[in-house]
Amino acid sequence: MTAILQKRVLNVVQYLVLLGFGLVLLWLSFRNLDMNLVWQDIREARYVWLILSLFVALISHYFRALRWNLLINSMGYQTHTAHTFFAVMVGYMANTAVPRMGEFMRCGVLSRKENIPFNALFGTVISERLFDLVVLVLIIFAVIIFQFTLLENMLHNMVVHLAGRSESGLLYPALFLIALIVLFVGALWFVKYKKAYLHQFAAYRKLSGFIHGLLDGIKTIVRLKQKGLFLVYTFFIWVAYIGMVYLPFYMFPDTIHLTILDALTLMSIGSLGIVAPVPGGIGTYHFIVKAVLFELYHINPITAGSFAAITHAGQTFINVTTGALGYFYLTLLTKQQKPTHEKIRTHRP
Repeated sequence: MTAILQKRVLNVVQYLVLLGFGLVLLWLSFRNLDMNLVWQDIREARYVWLILSLFVALISHYFRALRWNLLINSMGYQTHTAHTFFAVMVGYMANTAVPRMGEFMRCGVLSRKENIPFNALFGTVISERLFDLVVLVLIIFAVIIFQFTLLENMLHNMVVHLAGRSESGLLYPALFLIALIVLFVGALWFVKYKKAYLHQFAAYRKLSGFIHGLLDGIKTIVRLKQKGLFLVYTFFIWVAYIGMVYLPFYMFPDTIHLTILDALTLMSIGSLGIVAPVPGGIGTYHFIVKAVLFELYHINPITAGSFAAITHAGQTFINVTTGALGYFYLTLLTKQQKPTHEKIRTHRP
């Protein structure tokens, strides 16, 4: 009982630390701005473009549900698209409160609704998350190639600002990068040649099990018969993500000139703020989006801060409201389905 209590206390402390970190970044994002001007920008924004972007967001979530169905069906289970969609939205709602909880929540509600084993569903979620991570990395590389000059100037300006000096300020980031590379190579060598020694540690066994789980999950995509349709759904998901960022540019006169390529850049870098283990991306999203708009595209910091605040609030609103509706629908409004898969079995994805 004591161990369980200690674990809960540790989880609460970890949550509060991450939340505090996000709030600090939120404060840093707006500390030098005239909040009266920020509120004026927020009041005068053209919200029709935000509404359109939120509609596009729902479309992207719908395609995510369709893609998830493909993975589930590849294991011999059949699902209702409405149930899958609302389960996805329940996951987004849960992630708003507790990072990474959404993956468990959406699998849990769909498992109860469709009588599909939880571990089978969770394996498919690992698969699609890993696949999306690969896509995001490819997009970031593409952004670096096409926006190299702008990114180089932004990073240089930020380093100079933080270091308080010109070219000599690049020394410390360079040394830090070299140290990271050395540590990474050293860790790979140690794992390769000292595997038997490491296996006696519980933390290593858990990490090793997690990595094997990822590899097992990726096999779901390998087994998939409709790989072409899977890629089509993935394409529409990410196109919708870009649209979610591009449409709000029209809310402000200062951002209306930004292009689709700029939206791709902001989406890819801004995603790092959303996936950060901070509740709801609070602070991390605001800090990154404001920094990109100001440092990369020289948007007025007032407008940059207002853009980050409005888009984050809109995304949070649609995730929470639709997720709550989905939870209500899946748990109260509809009866639990009889098993719809071909045969009930314990399945390791």
